[in-house]
Amino acid sequence: MATNEDQKQTEAGRHQEVGHKSLLQSDALYQYILETSVYPREHEAMKELRDLTAKHPWNIMTTSADEGQFLNMLLKLINAKNTMEIGVYTGYSLLATALAIPDDGKILAMDVNKENYELGLPVIKKAGVAHKIDFREGPALPVLDEMVKDEKNHGSYDFIFVDADKDNYLNYHKRLIELVKVGGVIGYDNTLWNGSVVAPPDAPLRKYVRYYRDFVLELNKALAVDPRIEICMLPVGDGITICRRIK
Repeated sequence: MATNEDQKQTEAGRHQEVGHKSLLQSDALYQYILETSVYPREHEAMKELRDLTAKHPWNIMTTSADEGQFLNMLLKLINAKNTMEIGVYTGYSLLATALAIPDDGKILAMDVNKENYELGLPVIKKAGVAHKIDFREGPALPVLDEMVKDEKNHGSYDFIFVDADKDNYLNYHKRLIELVKVGGVIGYDNTLWNGSVVAPPDAPLRKYVRYYRDFVLELNKALAVDPRIEICMLPVGDGITICRRIK
């Protein structure tokens, strides 16, 4: 039987970082990753935006610091220049992208809530990368539909990151696969969805987790058999699936 002291130690060891969605069993191990690999190299603007977002009531929506670092490196590895982001929130992943792409790189960023984006915008401006961002407020699907109609947009994107409404992920994929170039990458966030993808049907889940779980499962099944892409699902943050278009 656990003592009060044991309980206190357990609670003290829990990782309290904003945006913490790690699926690692050990919070201490996740903290080690952050303190050894992420925080010492985190751009000052990224840290400032992370701290600012921590004060927002919906801070769980933010991209975790280790995922931000991963995205930043991935963009550099593939030499991405023309990019897109669906779901922006305060802009932590957006800033990671803007810092990674060249000075003449572009990000088409879409979100239904401009207010949240404007919270992080002063930090993005201070970092000197706001000129790379074309922010559009509103649902992304109508914009994507218009883009798909114009063949000059087909295969024009190097990288696309999706962290938005999970019930539309498959709808996004149907359109984005036309817009990303062969050899380009689409990243879908939250594909392990709080670990609920392996939870039994009667598991006690938060209402929003249970609601979106089936949509995430449907996406994962579809991506696994899509012959146009090769995929890699990583347990970074809340799970991210990297899709590389091959045809």
